[in-house]
Amino acid sequence: MVYLTLFIVSFLAATLLPLGSEAVLLYDLSLGYSMLALCIFATFGNTLGSMFNYYLGLKGESYLEKKGHLSAEKMSKSRDFFDKWGGWTLLLSWAPIVGDPLTFVAGVLRYNFKYFVLIVFVAKGLRYAAVIFLASNLSV
Repeated sequence: MVYLTLFIVSFLAATLLPLGSEAVLLYDLSLGYSMLALCIFATFGNTLGSMFNYYLGLKGESYLEKKGHLSAEKMSKSRDFFDKWGGWTLLLSWAPIVGDPLTFVAGVLRYNFKYFVLIVFVAKGLRYAAVIFLASNLSV
């Protein structure tokens, strides 16, 4: 149940919802659960959440703008950033505030899905591995 909870929280944290999964991960680590399993479940959940954002961007940009959930100004800034740096911007998909919108913009811009998944999976996995590494070495 612990791994499923982390997976779900990680999924939701990667969507446009204002959540974080690191606290759950650190709590589970403090209880002695497998570092590798926690990293895998968190990474897969977070990557699938980003894939959900991609799908929203692919299918729902105009709907979200019309309903007021997405401002044209934020989309314009995200598009400019993505256009300047290309798919490599997805390496920032792990970052708070900018990561989730970048995965959405990738969908809007119809960025190659295979590259999207690969880059986002690596970025999310490295982030969780770093959190686990730091937590285990700092005795958090």
